[in-house]
Amino acid sequence: MPMHFGVDHILAEPARWRGWHRVGLVTNDGARCGTDVTQHSRVALQQAGVPLVRLFGPEHGLAGSGDDGAAMHDGRDPRTGLPVVSLYGTRMRPDASHLRDLDVMLVDLPDVGARCYTYAWTLFHTLAACADANVPVVVLDRPNPLGGVLAACEGPLVDDACRSFLGEDAIPLRHGCTFGQLARLWQHERHPHLTLDVVAMETWDATRAWPATGVPWVPTSPAMPHFDSAVWYPGTCLGEAVALSVGRGTDMPFEVWGAPWLDADAVAAELASHALPALEVSVVTFTPRPGPWSHAGEPCRGVRLVVRAPAAAIDRAAVVARDTRPVRTALALLNAIARRHPKEFAWTTYPTAANPTGDGHFERLFGRAGARADLATRPWADLREQVDSWLDLGDWCRRLAAAGVGPG
Repeated sequence: MPMHFGVDHILAEPARWRGWHRVGLVTNDGARCGTDVTQHSRVALQQAGVPLVRLFGPEHGLAGSGDDGAAMHDGRDPRTGLPVVSLYGTRMRPDASHLRDLDVMLVDLPDVGARCYTYAWTLFHTLAACADANVPVVVLDRPNPLGGVLAACEGPLVDDACRSFLGEDAIPLRHGCTFGQLARLWQHERHPHLTLDVVAMETWDATRAWPATGVPWVPTSPAMPHFDSAVWYPGTCLGEAVALSVGRGTDMPFEVWGAPWLDADAVAAELASHALPALEVSVVTFTPRPGPWSHAGEPCRGVRLVVRAPAAAIDRAAVVARDTRPVRTALALLNAIARRHPKEFAWTTYPTAANPTGDGHFERLFGRAGARADLATRPWADLREQVDSWLDLGDWCRRLAAAGVGPG
């Protein structure tokens, strides 16, 4: 039976919102009811009588269909008739004028469990803006699709010099938290006077990933059409800073890395020799569709990452949550490609509304400066100790414990 998300519980408990008169909601089309994924949460809330007056949309817009990094604009929601305030473009947080007439701000956003997926930073800035405006926040919690096994989280934590809208706080690339847990962490560390309520899910099994929820996957943004895209994204997102295709414009976004010049057989063999947990590597050919992504329209040879797991959804969900290592896998893949193709390999810029020049994109994604040269030149065997230090999460564990939240 599909599990109930925070939105399902608040719909079933009108006493929680009976005293509200003017309510804002941060959301997008990927936020659906757990009990019925055809039902958009904002529509369900409005139909139940929650007095929504204003919607706020993150990157990709309320519809969740905007191009990666493209500025979104204010508008009106055709489903509810409500005004929509964009939080990705000329502004990244609600203005005081958007908050002064609200009784409460709801947040119901899907996530993929990766630091550089910007929806977490929309939550981060919404909490800050509401704390400044003395507006209570209610987070309608959802599962972290990758589960919440602390031992499976992967760093690095973000250095101060690398902070951006891809990482405003020192959290790992694979953080293992739900948005309710992140909100409680940031309330504890940054906004102790913020009135925060987290509407919990039906008991979330942090030892299992999304398939164990029994809820069909709903794309959270254009390049997250499948759960497997989300599985590898915390690591393969790093390929956006290199002259490679990461599968955008194909049916395998973030599951593949490739280029017209790539010796895919040799790279796949080297990656397989590392014996990374729960990983199978295959060689594929693909041609990205025309669009604003690398190698559009060019035939590419590439490697595809596949989870080595039982076919049963519940068993596969446990393997993903416990054993996959997307960040370590992507670093090994980047290292293998850079050393095998020193002439073709190149770091690139990646302009977005949050970083118009696109400079320093790898550092913003990875969270550490000075890693490029080592990753591109040193043999993997010589890098292992350095990689271990990058991925160390001792500070993260201590912060979660101090806040009384976090993965299991």
